[in-house]
Amino acid sequence: MEDAIKKIVTTFLQSSRGKENLDSKSFQKMVSSNLGTIMENAQDKEAVDKVMGDLDSNNDGEVDFTEFIILVGALTVACNDFFLEYNEKQEKK
Repeated sequence: MEDAIKKIVTTFLQSSRGKENLDSKSFQKMVSSNLGTIMENAQDKEAVDKVMGDLDSNNDGEVDFTEFIILVGALTVACNDFFLEYNEKQEKK
């Protein structure tokens, strides 16, 4: 788990180019290059802009690390749910 945390922090810092926030362009690039397999619409700018808007709780037009972690947490829960459902279906076969 420590490696996963390091990867999340490193990915955010690299994507934000050492700044505290991800602007729209940086967020789009980070999502498409790092979450493209998990997020169906990672290449769709409008869809990613909607996600960014939903995350931007302070409405500053950027995503800070805390807001970013909400996305990571939500995706982690969704993946867990998917695998639980998948395993349940496999057991019934």
